[in-house]
This record gives sequence, structure tokens and C-alpha cells, in this order.
Amino acid sequence: MEDDFEYGPAEDPKFSVARYEEMIRNKDQYFFDTQAFEGIIDYYMDKNDPIKALQVVEYAVSQHPFAAVFFLKQAQLFAVTNQFSRALDSLNRAETLEPSDGDIYLIKGGILGNLERYDEAFSSLNKALELAENPDDIYLQIALLHQNKGDYEKAIQHFKRSLELNMENQDALYELAFCYDVLEKQEESITFYKQYIDNDPYSYAGWYNLGNAYHKLSRYEEAIDAYDYAILIKENFASAYFNKGNALVNLDKYSEAIAVYKQTFEYEPPGAETYCAIGECYEKLEQMDEARSYYKKAVKIDTNLADAWFGIGVTLDYEDRYFESLHFYKKALDIEPENPDYWFAIADARYKLKQLDEAEQAYEKVVELNPIDLEAWLDYSSILYERNKLDRAVETIAEAIKNNPDGAELYYRMVAYLIASGRYNEALNYLELGLAADPRKHTVLFEYLPQLRDNKAIAEVIRKYMP
Repeated sequence: MEDDFEYGPAEDPKFSVARYEEMIRNKDQYFFDTQAFEGIIDYYMDKNDPIKALQVVEYAVSQHPFAAVFFLKQAQLFAVTNQFSRALDSLNRAETLEPSDGDIYLIKGGILGNLERYDEAFSSLNKALELAENPDDIYLQIALLHQNKGDYEKAIQHFKRSLELNMENQDALYELAFCYDVLEKQEESITFYKQYIDNDPYSYAGWYNLGNAYHKLSRYEEAIDAYDYAILIKENFASAYFNKGNALVNLDKYSEAIAVYKQTFEYEPPGAETYCAIGECYEKLEQMDEARSYYKKAVKIDTNLADAWFGIGVTLDYEDRYFESLHFYKKALDIEPENPDYWFAIADARYKLKQLDEAEQAYEKVVELNPIDLEAWLDYSSILYERNKLDRAVETIAEAIKNNPDGAELYYRMVAYLIASGRYNEALNYLELGLAADPRKHTVLFEYLPQLRDNKAIAEVIRKYMP
């Protein structure tokens, strides 16, 4: 037995851990004071080894059965390992020993919230609030509980209360932005973050969340200004650089966006999403070799990043390498089989490769997944028309109109198909519907069937709707 080492060196956590592991190897029993045990438990918790930490707790409880702190730590570890019932039992034992410890009720509230026992959870957190010296974190937990319940308005109230008590509570600041986003109250979000920044102009998180709110309202210039302030305050703020890059993309400033995206690499390892974003910028600039290079870097890091595989396909399609592009579109589709954009690209590639049956099937899938995609309906029906499947072309456009009654282009395309089918009266009716929807787009009819320019009946109907 080594029961005379509880003083002095036991205060050093590394020394305590070494003695504890020696005890386990020797299958012996050493004595540790409460501080030493806490250090050992925290060591294993920091190492993300809850099983070993729980074993230490058992030794601690056997040597110090009236120390509430060990039942508290036991509860935390049970919660981490999803043993919620045992965690609550441990908290009840801690409460018996130390009923004035607010952490007991804080942890209990979190566990009860995970179990969706919301009334009990709120009751426990309110008790924690009564005992807390620094209640900002309790208000944060109450807010998160309301958020989990889907009551975002109440969550906002409590996040604000937390921030009133502690303006540096970063978690509250970011979660508040999330709630405003869910409620689509970006204007309110902007008002709040402006007021927050007035009180703390050096809050990089405040400027960043203000930038995000502007971004969601498509106020990209203002978003960029806010991100710039965040970066000025925290130079290594990689997320602010990335979002600034996104804002520049939305302003079609692709070269500037590339430079900003690349700045993130100075502060964090290159990520697949950033490489993919850079690839998209080069794609927009029609620098396809560079684009493809960055898309390949992206999939090397994350093989499940569908957009990057798709991007490789787009660059190959641009170079008329349709067979190769189809291979990469299909890799993207394997990851996201219900993505209508990927199906659309596959349909187009199939058509260019003269694989018309497969192209039809792909277009059918596009309009099934995204029935408001006018271009997909038009392309799908066009293939049918080209293959002399006039009845099916008419049926397809009729279905398109049903899903998109304001789509003027669809009515004009129907006119073309009906005339080709010899159904002139119906064609004139659809022409009027198209002109009523948008008379300016009537020229698409002539782009599709130029010979109709000389049709007097059609010209007469158009004249009635044009100024």
C-alpha cells in the first residue's frame, strides 16, 4: 500500500495520473486526495476517454463517499456515454450531499432536455439560476432548451439576457443569429447586431454575424464591409474570409473572390469546400484547366463532395468532352441521387452523345424532382418533338403549364407543337394565353419556328397584345 503520498506532488496532475496508472498495473490500492482524483478524471476526460474516467470516479467515490463533486463528474460521464438514467441517479446523490451546488441543476437540466422532459428541465435550470453567481451561462442553457423545443422567440429572449450579463458569450451570439435566421427575421438581426457593436465595436463575432445577416438579405456590399471589420479585429478569422469570398461571388467578382478564398489557407488547412469554391470561380471565368485542378483537389480531400465531382464534369462538358463529363456527373449523382441539377446535366450530356432514350429518361427525372424548372420542361419536350413524338411533346408541355401557369415560354412552345400537329385553333388559344402572361416573350416562338413570322393569323393575334 502507498497511502502516504496524498500531499505535495499529488497536486501535479501528471504525477497523479502516473501514480494512478502504476496502481492499476500493480493491482494495488493507493490513496489520493480529492484534488488529485479530480485532476486524474479531468485528464481522461480531456483525452476523450470516458470509460477510463468512469473507472477513476469509482475509485474516487470509494475513497471519498461524501464528496459530491465525484457524483457530479460521474453524471457528466454517464451523459456523454448516453446513460441518462444512471446520470440522473448520480445527480440525485450529488444533490443529497450538496444541495446548494448550482452545477447539479444545470447538468440535470441539460440531461432532462435531451430526454425531452422539458418541464422538469426548465424547473431544474430555474433552480440553477437561483444559485448561480454568474447566471449568463444558465440563461444560455435555458435559451438552448427553448430552441430545441422549437420556440425560437423565447430562445431569442434568453440569448439576449445572457448577452446582457456577458457580452463576450460567443455561443449566445452565434445561436442568436441562428434563431433569427430560422424565423427569417434578418432585419431584426441586423438591428440587434448593430446595437451590439455600438456597445462593443471590437467584437469580431458581432461584425461577422452582422455580415451574415446582410448576406442573407443579398446586401452583399454591406456584408463585405462587415466581414472586413471582423477580419481587421481578428486577422486569422478564416470563416470571415470564406464568407467574404461567397459575397464577392454573388457580386460576380470572381477574381477577387479567389484571392480572398486563398487567404483562408494562411490561417487554416485548405478544405474541400474552399477548393471547390475556388474551382467554381475559375469555372465562371472560363479558366477550365484551373477550375478542374481545384475541383480535383477538393475530391482528394473529400470524396463525398458531390459538387466537386459535378464541377469536373462541367469543365469537361465545356470542352465538348461529353463522354468524360458524363462519368463525373454520374459520380456526383451517386452521392446525391435526388439532385435535379445533376440529372439535368446528365440529360444534356446524353442528348449531346445522341443517347436519346437515356436523355428522355433523365429529363423525366429532372421534372419529377423539380417541376418548376422551365428550361428542363422545354428541353425535354424538344427531344420528344425532334423524335416526332408530337403527342407526347404536347402532353409534356401541358404538364409543365400545370406546374408553372405563369411560364409564358411554355405557352409559346405549346403553340409551336400544336401547329406542327395541325391543331391551329388550339394553338391560337395558347398564343393568347402566352401573350396575356408576357407579350414581350412572344419572339421565342419565332426562334423555335422561324416560318411562323409569316403567319397572318398569328401576327394578328400578337398585334392585339403589343403596344
